[in-house]
Amino acid sequence: MSAFTVVVPDSVLLSRVCGTNDNNLRLIENHLNCSVYAYGNELSIDCDSEKTCEKFKFILDRILDEMSETETQVTDYDIVQSVLNINNDCEANYSKECITIPGGLKKIVPRTLGQYELLKAMKTHDIVFAYGPAGSGKTYLCVAKALAYILNHSMKNLILTRPVVEAGENLGFLPGDYMEKLNPYLRPLYDSINDLIPKETVRKLTESGVIEIAPLAYMRGRTLNNSVLILDEAQNTTREQMKMFLTRMGENSKIFITGDPTQIDLGRNQKSGLLHALTVLENVSEIAKVELKADDVVRNPLVKKIIQAYEDEKEN
Repeated sequence: MSAFTVVVPDSVLLSRVCGTNDNNLRLIENHLNCSVYAYGNELSIDCDSEKTCEKFKFILDRILDEMSETETQVTDYDIVQSVLNINNDCEANYSKECITIPGGLKKIVPRTLGQYELLKAMKTHDIVFAYGPAGSGKTYLCVAKALAYILNHSMKNLILTRPVVEAGENLGFLPGDYMEKLNPYLRPLYDSINDLIPKETVRKLTESGVIEIAPLAYMRGRTLNNSVLILDEAQNTTREQMKMFLTRMGENSKIFITGDPTQIDLGRNQKSGLLHALTVLENVSEIAKVELKADDVVRNPLVKKIIQAYEDEKEN
């Protein structure tokens, strides 16, 4: 039996990790089946294996990440429970599926079983559909994997695109050239990129054309070799747009397609290209289809409850 310690430099975060009357620590202890102690700004366990120590560090890293993103102390217990709900199969192998971006700001580790399955699929398949609710990490993980490919020189270009469909409101005329008009729609992709690599790196890659923003309509007629293509908000593509996009794939390329089938903003008479593709390509084994669910939501735990409430209402 040996001790393993993790230093938590922020005393406020440490207090939140421990919880009222150390209730959160008890959750962690029950999950790991070993005692957890708080000394000053350190959390320690008496572990009987290296695997337990790695799992303890993984759990604390995820909890601290989550708590750093929200100041709502009411949800601290939910945050700890959410992290501990990672499926045991995922826990046993999470370190094998992390994403390390050369020169990046952080290492990306799956936080849920669904995210774990998505990372595995992106490694083994050239075309991956990732679909599920907002906040499940599908776009973020696809962007992270794409940046890893181009920054380790496995691929030459990253092409980002999405259909320009407004979510229930008319934004009216937008000034500027097509890039300036498209930028607001691609903001979520930019947010992910800026969170993963330094802004100076983003600028250089964009100016050199390594990262390219391409309106979906401008993809027609192109064949893209040695590239990673990301189609975001794919639920708002038409059948024709989806077919056109999928057939842009060239040699040594990857295609990642993300979308949320519950947030389709197309007109009444238009069918979602994402839903159609998932059906038509169902039996193509070389194409991976990963569904993320409410349990995979890694934003504020309240988001997971909101999504679950809407799912329950839909079933009734």
